[in-house]
Amino acid sequence: MPTSDDNFGNVWVIGASSGIGEGFARLIEDKCQNVAISARSSDKLEKIRSETEKLTPFPVDVTSAQAMTEAANTIEAQFGSIDLVVVCSGYWAVMRADQLDLKKMHTAMEINFFGAVNTVAAVVPGMKARKRGRIVIVSSVAGYRGLPQAAAYGPTKAALMNLAETLKIDLEPSGIDVSIVNPGFVDTPMTRTNKFTMPGMISVEEAAQSMLAGIRQKKFAVLFPFVFANTVRLANLVPNWLFFWGIRRMLRR
Repeated sequence: MPTSDDNFGNVWVIGASSGIGEGFARLIEDKCQNVAISARSSDKLEKIRSETEKLTPFPVDVTSAQAMTEAANTIEAQFGSIDLVVVCSGYWAVMRADQLDLKKMHTAMEINFFGAVNTVAAVVPGMKARKRGRIVIVSSVAGYRGLPQAAAYGPTKAALMNLAETLKIDLEPSGIDVSIVNPGFVDTPMTRTNKFTMPGMISVEEAAQSMLAGIRQKKFAVLFPFVFANTVRLANLVPNWLFFWGIRRMLRR
């Protein structure tokens, strides 16, 4: 069924057991026909379901391409279609480049990047057949530039930005729209483990509202909070010597 700005049809939110994913799913539950929520933790999903019957749990591991395809097929069989998929699954580990933990780096890439790839592979066939659909991938401002202690996290987010651009170009002729969401610091269980200052921190509710506004406006790149996110984005435009000088000066403080 075609969707309007006020009805997103059937929505699949991945990484919905906490953080931005959960916040977004709860925000749009009255703006959709059906909302499927997925994550690895079935217990957390069931807890959410006990609080609102409008969100239907489909536990799945995003790192398994087969499991993601099976989940997509199950959701489509139950709801009739997947009109909007939102990929919020994420893994964060503070890591310096001189203290690489290869296992954590592989985990970050499997969840953050290949989780999105597996999702795309699972939903695109149905969307192409219907000649409509929307894919929203949550990345991070950390993907714009290499940042201190982000050796495991930042590269995965940069990869997602590049992937989204390619998807936008290749899938648009098939009626499939693509957006990339690049938040700054959001108050989630993941960021609460950080031991450094996080400027421009916003709540999950604020993040979800910003995502919804960007999706409604059919933006390709959705950034928030406005000042902090755009400051980081603009760092991608400054000369390399100036960027590295600024980072070194920041680290000396």
